Amino acid sequence: MAGKAADPFSIDAGEQPAMSVAGKHWLPRGLSGSVAKEWFERRRMAIRPWAGFVDQRRFSKPRNFGELCQRVVRNLDTYHSNYTFIFLGLILYCIISSPMLLLALAVFVGAFYIIHLKSLESKLVLFGREVTGVHQLSLAGAMSSPVFWLAGAGTAVFWVLGATLAVIGSHAAFREMDGAMEEELMMEPV
Repeated sequence: MAGKAADPFSIDAGEQPAMSVAGKHWLPRGLSGSVAKEWFERRRMAIRPWAGFVDQRRFSKPRNFGELCQRVVRNLDTYHSNYTFIFLGLILYCIISSPMLLLALAVFVGAFYIIHLKSLESKLVLFGREVTGVHQLSLAGAMSSPVFWLAGAGTAVFWVLGATLAVIGSHAAFREMDGAMEEELMMEPV
């Protein structure tokens, strides 16, 4: 089958599984721990020092809208890794502070895990079609969606987005650019 080669759950001959439970492959190929670890390390290495990031002496009100836009663009470019960790911290805070959301995530992960283990034993066929990895995730999401709804996951998503926008937006708008950055962005009057 041509679609079989692109299946993230299949194991090619000679390939070692990312993780195993009792000798069985239970994580999709694209979700290996090394990919997440590599991404996390790249972000960690690009972090600017937190002391300079929160230095109160470097904050001021922008003189005009043009300066505000320049600050936002430059600070988003300079502190993108710091902002990523702030975003991840807000997500973690939201999940930890809501026991129902933790339960909903556990139900989703458990449903996905059980569906995937069943598919390893034998091919899952639903309505005459084989259930692929994407369909397994969708099925797990459908099974756990009532728990997510009860947990208020939609509210949590909008809270995280709003808090991220407020924290990162205000930092990017009010943090002054360094002297070298300002000279680079100065424009001549026309």
